[in-house]
Amino acid sequence: MHPLVERLRGTLLPAVVTPMDSDGVVAYDALGAYAGAIATESIGGVAVWAHTGRGLYLSAGDRAKVLETWRQATDVPIVAGVGVPKARSARTLREAADATVAMALAAAAGGADAVMVYPLAELGELPDGHAQAVALHERVAAESGLPLVGFYLHGEAGGYPYSAALIRDLLSLDAMLGVKTATLDRAIGCQDAIWAGRGTGKLLITGEDRMYGPSFMWGADTALVGIASAQVELSAAVLRAWSTGDHSGFLTASERLDRFAAATFYAPIEGYVQRMLWAAVWEGLVPEQAAHDPYGPSLPASERDRVIRCLEELR
Repeated sequence: MHPLVERLRGTLLPAVVTPMDSDGVVAYDALGAYAGAIATESIGGVAVWAHTGRGLYLSAGDRAKVLETWRQATDVPIVAGVGVPKARSARTLREAADATVAMALAAAAGGADAVMVYPLAELGELPDGHAQAVALHERVAAESGLPLVGFYLHGEAGGYPYSAALIRDLLSLDAMLGVKTATLDRAIGCQDAIWAGRGTGKLLITGEDRMYGPSFMWGADTALVGIASAQVELSAAVLRAWSTGDHSGFLTASERLDRFAAATFYAPIEGYVQRMLWAAVWEGLVPEQAAHDPYGPSLPASERDRVIRCLEELR
């Protein structure tokens, strides 16, 4: 078993945002300050280049500098997301796999401790998609030399449902630390995915921002979530209460986290990145001019008001 399994078990890894200006240019001064602030929180690691950080849309140069900024800010393990956006529209599956491996090599060169492999949605439609998915993870591990986190990602974000058999096969790989389940609102899929990993000794990672508390009751033991990109303590408190058996505290903390999730994770779901950036501004983590998400939908001012109103109520 890789030593990172026990180091990360029971900890929170925020999937962090990438501060950008209105033109989509990464605001590195803001990123440095943000990384320094997050590094002081109760976290066990950080996930960069993830969906929340728009990692698949950044240039290779920006990805390298983002990773460098986080590496300088903290000594906790860094997990870097690797993959391609919407492979079907731009390239063959072979090209998508090659690009995923290249990104993993860049992560290794930049000092990442592990990589989280984005799903290739096309594989969910192929007769041999299961075998190809396993082969992709094996190749990423072999060529990058890094341990892996699998990523069962909901369709709205470009993923597809991982079967219990696929999760078990991924967890059987020596390089696999665990599988992150991010089904959005599919309780059955979340339960089945977590249960598929029981008894393997690997990490059962929740990525369920809207089913965060329940996912621990279903067996998750570690968290890698976008909702922790701001208001980190809300997420940390839930995990801490559950891990220590403080069930009354767990219910209280879950109710607070759920209220925040309801104000940030709803349709259009891709708007959650902008909503989390607004939360980060309110918290003083990111300046107003660096709180733009050029890759998500345009949202009305009323949605910002909803986020701020929630945070004021939770204060």
